[in-house]
Amino acid sequence: MEKAPCGGLFAGPPLLPCEQRPEDASGLKVAIVHHWFVTRGGGERVAECLASLFPRADLFTLVASDAGLPESLRGRRLTSSFLQKLPLGTTQHRHFLPLYPSAVERLNVSAYDLVISSDSGPVKGVRVREGALQVCYCHSPMRYLWDGYESYSVAMGPLTRTAFSLTAPRVRAWDRRAAQRVSYFIANSRYVQERIARCYGRESVVIHPPIDVEHGRISEKRSEHYLCAGRLVSYKKTELMIEGCARMGRPLRIAGTGPEEARLRRLAASLAGAQVAFLGELSQEALWREYAECRALLFAADEDFGMVPLEAQACGRPVIAFGKGGSLETVRGVGPAPTGVYFEKQTAASLIDALQRFEAAEARGEFEAGRIRAWAEEFATPVFLRRMRDYLLSVCPDAAGEMAEGM
Repeated sequence: MEKAPCGGLFAGPPLLPCEQRPEDASGLKVAIVHHWFVTRGGGERVAECLASLFPRADLFTLVASDAGLPESLRGRRLTSSFLQKLPLGTTQHRHFLPLYPSAVERLNVSAYDLVISSDSGPVKGVRVREGALQVCYCHSPMRYLWDGYESYSVAMGPLTRTAFSLTAPRVRAWDRRAAQRVSYFIANSRYVQERIARCYGRESVVIHPPIDVEHGRISEKRSEHYLCAGRLVSYKKTELMIEGCARMGRPLRIAGTGPEEARLRRLAASLAGAQVAFLGELSQEALWREYAECRALLFAADEDFGMVPLEAQACGRPVIAFGKGGSLETVRGVGPAPTGVYFEKQTAASLIDALQRFEAAEARGEFEAGRIRAWAEEFATPVFLRRMRDYLLSVCPDAAGEMAEGM
């Protein structure tokens, strides 16, 4: 029985042969299932790249909106679940957690030989026909059901918390059973690989997500401000950056919007010495300019992977990151040729210590822009496509006939 190529990140469970189908004009039938297309983020970027590998693949999702569907996918056949027709289905889809199992299992992928799921939710639970393969690219087991259950529950209102506590155990049990339907798991990081093993009892390979490093550029213009970027949500810990920079008298620019924005603005206004600029939602061009011109990116989240630090590094800028989770894979914070600095705790004091260590290392010339960009290029989109292609062909050689030429 053939084994996955290269070992290391590709080391995984023994491979099963793809079911042989009679020769016909249609060839291997491929479906790509993504949890939802309602925002543009890293998960949608992965789904878009997977679709580029298979130009004739059909798409399935729980819910989709015009704003969340990548431009390159708009001509594809897209099937959504019954959640799409519910009031607020596309905007409040996370509140329909009890309906996820039914919605997923009613997505009819029985006509497909190879199903590739892009999942940080429940879509790994689609029912494929006997003999078909499902390869799941797992961004993360659902945090609000597993590792983050307590923190998500505490943040809810009383009624929502009660409903969540009553339904979450049932959906969690279903999610674990659904994971057993997957033929092969791909994790987006070693951090997620460990969680797949713990939550689902399944082995996986690691293929890091694609980063658009071609948009990055090294700028001769360099400002004295620090930058943080991304959705303003509680787990990003943006308040640490505001407090830390205020206490050190360093200017901070914040790119992004979200439900935490009003609270963060009040915090910034209340701190003596705070020099904070809220930039709102930026165009892609403006965001990459912010990356290129900042002193360094600040990143305080415990992320499954985290694309933002790599985007900043694609512009040659170092990153000061919380030393846990995906940041340990995306930022080289220790050893020779560092691309950033880690801080140990999600506290303002720990961040300040890291800022001081960063500025001392910066003065010694330890952060060279070209070397930092070269590190980011190891996560570039062509690298992702090549690794995905090699892995998918190793588990299903018949997929070669459906792959885009040149991939």
